[in-house]
Amino acid sequence: MDEADYLDLIDDETWEFIRASARHFPPDSARLALDMQRALHRQMCRAFRAAPPGAPAPEDRSFGGVPCRLHATGSAPGSVVFLHSGGFVLGDLDSEDDLCAEIAAATGLRVISVGYRLAPEHVHPAAFQDALAGTKAVALAFPGPLVLVGHDAGGSLAASVAHALRGRVALSGQVLICPALGGNRDRGSYLTHATAPMLSRQDVLSMAAIRHGGREPAADPTSDALRDTDFRGLPPTLVVTAQCDPLSDDGRAYRDAIRAAAGRARWIEEPGLVHGFLRGRHRITRAAQSFARITAAVTGMSRGQF
Repeated sequence: MDEADYLDLIDDETWEFIRASARHFPPDSARLALDMQRALHRQMCRAFRAAPPGAPAPEDRSFGGVPCRLHATGSAPGSVVFLHSGGFVLGDLDSEDDLCAEIAAATGLRVISVGYRLAPEHVHPAAFQDALAGTKAVALAFPGPLVLVGHDAGGSLAASVAHALRGRVALSGQVLICPALGGNRDRGSYLTHATAPMLSRQDVLSMAAIRHGGREPAADPTSDALRDTDFRGLPPTLVVTAQCDPLSDDGRAYRDAIRAAAGRARWIEEPGLVHGFLRGRHRITRAAQSFARITAAVTGMSRGQF
């Protein structure tokens, strides 16, 4: 299968975002010691930070024994549990703090970011256990509409939590952004976009190996939602992927699996965008438009509309 022509697919704004990202977090950072990778990642997140003006100070607190951060703009009609990006290896409550504040401002919902444990110090299922415990505790603390939102690794965790909570917690919806869901890595977007800017197929394989301490489980929906055998009873689902991303076809496959089980799901592949594009939502017109679609979907789900 031929690889994509990124000079044709990616516009100037997105190329500048890619170059700016590389100045802070070089593409070959995986060769560095983990503490240095994390330091560079924190530096990159700070460089792209764009909190909405006048956003109230967040509150750090524990939900289900897991460190979390609460963003609220007043009396909220519902909640969002947010699970951050970072390939299960990078990221923390600070890395997408501004994104959470902006989701809260755009939707009027309280947003609780869950600080799940990272690999390799804590291999699977540690991150899943934290995401599940945090979500259950938020549902108890704030009765009412609850939407799961996950970005990258957080999207994988959000989907697995949604599968685990069927029949136990009523979720209003889930929005998964550039998630890794366990699709076939030997076909489709995994090959067409194997060397995509921002995330390569090899990056996906390497992070999965770190997450699991070696061999991945063959059939474990707590790791990869597409490994489940039952897609019934899931909440309304929106998957948003970037066209220039090896993970993109996971969104299509997950949508199709839910629809085949008579569920409600939509998949949007954002043309010309790359993995992690939300960090560039104030620099890239296409990313800003996608973010608006995402927050509109979250708002709608909280109101029972999809």
